[in-house]
Amino acid sequence: MRKERTEDFYQHLFLKQQEAQDMPSNTRVWEWAREIFRLMFPERNPRKIYSVDAVKASFKQLENEFFDILHGSKYCSHCDYETIVSEFFDVLPSLYELMLTDAQAILDGDPAAQSLREVVRTYPGFLAMCMYRMANQLWKNDLPLIPRLLTEYAHERTGIDIHPGATIGRYLHIDHGTGVVIGETTVIGDHVKLYQGVTLGALSVEKILAGKQRHPIIEDHVIIYAGATILGGETRIGHHSVIGGNVWLTSSVEPYTTVYHQPNTKFIDSKPIL
Repeated sequence: MRKERTEDFYQHLFLKQQEAQDMPSNTRVWEWAREIFRLMFPERNPRKIYSVDAVKASFKQLENEFFDILHGSKYCSHCDYETIVSEFFDVLPSLYELMLTDAQAILDGDPAAQSLREVVRTYPGFLAMCMYRMANQLWKNDLPLIPRLLTEYAHERTGIDIHPGATIGRYLHIDHGTGVVIGETTVIGDHVKLYQGVTLGALSVEKILAGKQRHPIIEDHVIIYAGATILGGETRIGHHSVIGGNVWLTSSVEPYTTVYHQPNTKFIDSKPIL
């Protein structure tokens, strides 16, 4: 009996292995996206490129690699590979410009940042946003799974969890970033600043709400401090508002509003008695 169960277990794992091979590995997808990132930001590229022709050739190689990735994925059997690949690489210059606005927002908003070079090389919020920008473009093409792989790669590396379906404007500054969560239907305007531990989430996670607006709308020039939680698809944070640390919000806030949490903090004299 035990031997039969063991054989069933091995057979089950073998079948799962065949299913897993229906798509190129996560590592291959991550490495493809990372190479694009490194080409756009040579500060992160260990490989030097010595001519414009070499840059073009590198991007052409990555186009071919992306086509092979899509062609090798049974999850994407319905996809128009050529259109998805060509549209993605056609829009890369625009995505690059968006990424530069995110880097500039960090440089402008963080006194500790000394240069764009430092931002590109060291800031986790910048890496997370670059991966999101690429993933979001693929999400718009209804490409399954791969957009999530890209943002989850960034999540593993940075602790910043951005769903590729979120809508994010220009000049987003994620400061520190650890523990930031941005849900699928979140809408974020321009010049928004988020500190570590901010959650832009859903008030309910029932499956019947899939495809509906479940996450908040953050208008332009909003600052949200560490540990704040903002929930719900009907929750709108008006422009030029400030949401203080550890605030919990499930209702909308008018523009130019400051919301803060007032803790009941006690101080006790703990000096030793001599």
